[in-house]
Amino acid sequence: SLSLSLFKGLLSILRKLKSAPDQEVRILLLGLDNAGKTTLLKQLASEDISHITPTQGFNIKSVQSQGFKLNVWDIGGQRKIRPYWRNYFENTDILIYVIDSADRKRFEETGQELAELLEEEKLSCVPVLIFANKQDLLTAAPASEIAEGLNLHTIRDHVWQIQSCSALTGEGVQDGMNWVCRNVSAKKK
Repeated sequence: SLSLSLFKGLLSILRKLKSAPDQEVRILLLGLDNAGKTTLLKQLASEDISHITPTQGFNIKSVQSQGFKLNVWDIGGQRKIRPYWRNYFENTDILIYVIDSADRKRFEETGQELAELLEEEKLSCVPVLIFANKQDLLTAAPASEIAEGLNLHTIRDHVWQIQSCSALTGEGVQDGMNWVCRNVSAKKK
């Protein structure tokens, strides 16, 4: 589960983008089950990642600290819960979407989820960072191929970036978070 210590790791990265002391920065972390969201968070927090179990069922974790609010979502296959998600989209500053680059069978499904999110009125104009995760696996598709497959170039009303990463090794994670920091501060001004 998402602990406070894990959140503190994110805080150190995010602190530099805060312009107002009482300003809440809301980050929504989404992705299909098994995309690597929990590992990614633990990596950001420099926590031990050797024992991560699948997040059970449908999960929203909200952690708040020092003006930052991080909403972490686990998208399972439970589509019947979808209508309730909208309650959490309000005031999101950045959307981080995690994809398992090695799970080609689910590219269509993850692409569909992302496309639906991008059409959400409450998420309009929110910058989107797509983590092409699990690049440490030999079977991983490169970020460029995923971008093409998901037609990311057709996204018009969101600033977006796709970032190759491995939540396991940490490679690419910092680059992605640097992009997040630049784009939150740009949106907040």
